[in-house]
Amino acid sequence: RRPHGHRRPQCCSGDTPVSHYDAIVIGAGHNGLTNAAYLARAGLKVLVVEKNDYIGGAAVSRELHEGWTYSNCSYVCSMMRQAIHRDLDLSSHGLILVPYLGTVSFGDGDERLISYHDEQAAYNELKRHSAHDADAMYRFQSDLTRYSQFIRKTLLRTPPEPTSFRLRDIREFLWLAKQVWSMGEREIYEYIRFFTISAADFLDDYFENDMIKAAMASPGIIGTALGVQSPGSAYILLHHVLGDVDGNIGAWGLARGGMGAISKAIASALEAAGGEIRTEAGVQQLLVRDGKATGVALENGDELTADVVVSNLDARRTFTRIIDRNDLPDGIYEKAKNFKIRGSSGKVNIALSGLPRFTGLPDNRYINRGGQAFTGSMETMERAYDCWKRGTWSDDPFVESVIPSAWDPTVAPPGQHWMSNFIQYCPPELADGPWTPEKRDAFGESVISKLERYSPGFRELIVHMEVRTPHEIENEIGLTEGNIFQGELTIDQLFFNRPFPGYGQYRMPLKNLYMCGSSTHPGGGVSSACGANAAREILMDLKRPNTVPEDDFYDE
Repeated sequence: RRPHGHRRPQCCSGDTPVSHYDAIVIGAGHNGLTNAAYLARAGLKVLVVEKNDYIGGAAVSRELHEGWTYSNCSYVCSMMRQAIHRDLDLSSHGLILVPYLGTVSFGDGDERLISYHDEQAAYNELKRHSAHDADAMYRFQSDLTRYSQFIRKTLLRTPPEPTSFRLRDIREFLWLAKQVWSMGEREIYEYIRFFTISAADFLDDYFENDMIKAAMASPGIIGTALGVQSPGSAYILLHHVLGDVDGNIGAWGLARGGMGAISKAIASALEAAGGEIRTEAGVQQLLVRDGKATGVALENGDELTADVVVSNLDARRTFTRIIDRNDLPDGIYEKAKNFKIRGSSGKVNIALSGLPRFTGLPDNRYINRGGQAFTGSMETMERAYDCWKRGTWSDDPFVESVIPSAWDPTVAPPGQHWMSNFIQYCPPELADGPWTPEKRDAFGESVISKLERYSPGFRELIVHMEVRTPHEIENEIGLTEGNIFQGELTIDQLFFNRPFPGYGQYRMPLKNLYMCGSSTHPGGGVSSACGANAAREILMDLKRPNTVPEDDFYDE
């Protein structure tokens, strides 16, 4: 059954909607748009269908209060593959990425740790807390960079199938073996250990000061249902330093106009190649005939057919929500249902009448316009995780903040500001019952109380506030449980195991069905890599020329 009477879907390009396409992509998030752009550049007739009246998925900019533009989900950029940025010529489509200044980490009390880009200033700041740790930081960053080199080289490659004897897979395994062997025996052992330990254990190998450990550990819990003491969280830390801005490895940047500028630029490249985007076109069901995906049925009753269907939805949503269970091979529904996709994050976006001032910091334009990480201590972050496990939120959460309007005048009125706050942890389900508007507001109040502790008078600056729990994120964006990675980035769900064993090469159990979202390799982050990789495989199967570039950034 499909509901009727809905407003007709809107088309962002093309004059008259058609019913058959070479490829239909479900979901206009950045990976779906990237996938469609490369298919369109190969000459395919491509349609992207999107349930919302805007594009971008989680990489979106929206004016939710007059004069202020919120990046109300993802908020900073690093993992965007520069090869894709250049190949699609996204700069000509309006995309500008700029590095942002360092982050100030706030302890439980008066402790402050300021991150400087200048090497000597950074060393002196660390030395103020621990001379030992100031010396150890270079070794820590060097080791992380070494570990990241191998992963970075795989981001725009298709994982080999470990049970396959196809020549292509054998060649890819030989390539991987060569990369691993080049590390040397000692580093191979270190690397294997790294994937299995916690962020806390990894940091204990380098640092003695808790404030420094907490500051370095925070990337290891962003977006994941793991704590700093959880085995596997060390890799999450690495995942957040895999990217680069203008070739600066590990750097983070802002998109002028908000994160939606990335999606809009990719959409512009797609339309320039002849692709079509249809908004307000939610998919009710994937059409299947004789074990083959043949198209989609929209929520308004329209049916569209295609030679290829590509899902940008997460693995659980794809196989348990829009596909009839009877159309799936045995065991696939269960694998999708058990796919680890636990929501753990919240977001509070705030319009401010002025730039907040934080205690314990010098009156320095560089520092006051940087980011803020309200980490507290290692124990504080772990206790916040304990609250999540009990089905509630902490009254002392970890909050990572950035004020893009300090650099970007397009997102707030003159003299006023927009502040993004990302919170760990926030459970998708509460122990005392479902989320309600009152509980959502109480969660938001816990964040404001923490910010007020470090910035007295902060509350008086608030003009407007948007609070998003996993409940809001799932209902609006379609990210199951509000998980920003479309699935946990644990070792059992990485590389050829993502989304699940046997389907790590973007081809799904139904013929002509592919996936291109972050549930596939290389996982979460605004990278466009998943969409590009899937496009390469689709074009190979269709015997079309490959339009996807190789990753041209190696670290040697």
